[in-house]
Amino acid sequence: MLDLSLSLPADQPLRILCLGAHADDIEIGAGGTIRRLLQERPGGVDLRWVVFSASEERRAEAHASAARFSEGAREVELTLHDFRENFLPGQWTAVKEALHAAGQDFAPDLVLTHHQRDKHQDHRTLAELSWNAFRDHLVLEYEIPKYDADLGQPNVFVPLSADVAAFKCSALAELFPSQAGKPWFDAETFRATLRLRGLECNSPTRYAEAFHGRKLRL
Repeated sequence: MLDLSLSLPADQPLRILCLGAHADDIEIGAGGTIRRLLQERPGGVDLRWVVFSASEERRAEAHASAARFSEGAREVELTLHDFRENFLPGQWTAVKEALHAAGQDFAPDLVLTHHQRDKHQDHRTLAELSWNAFRDHLVLEYEIPKYDADLGQPNVFVPLSADVAAFKCSALAELFPSQAGKPWFDAETFRATLRLRGLECNSPTRYAEAFHGRKLRL
């Protein structure tokens, strides 16, 4: 399979806007891809990391996790909003304003956000508004395995090394202890998802993260 790569000059910083409805969403959906890009971009990576809902306990987790996953970035800006969890659709106007503000002075090259067909109402709302706010950008919608069985059929795959895959799985389990009671939230689930997506794209490293790319320009 022919690999496609970002056309940005190698010596120019890559600006990535990471959007997550909840404290662990970005890491679950795109943590491995972020780590790979940080390793491969000699010109550096600038990250703007925006979480829309986080309780007091989860805010601490979000800070620690964003710091771990963004190690090596040229610049990192973390924003934690206090929107009411599970009620983002009812806060439509304020969420939209926050999204527009996130990219206003950043001009991202890549936007990582939720999949628009995700069955969680917060994820779905953020995905829809992401496309409204970033109309002329490369937007990749990540996936989150969960009880709803809504992973779908992604069409963009990012192979991950075994080391990056292992980092992602162990870091998630370590950095989000508040989620340990959820039956789906464990290293086995995350590794299985990476292996399945690696199989689907014939990843030379066996592992991959997958995204939905609704608009790509070659």
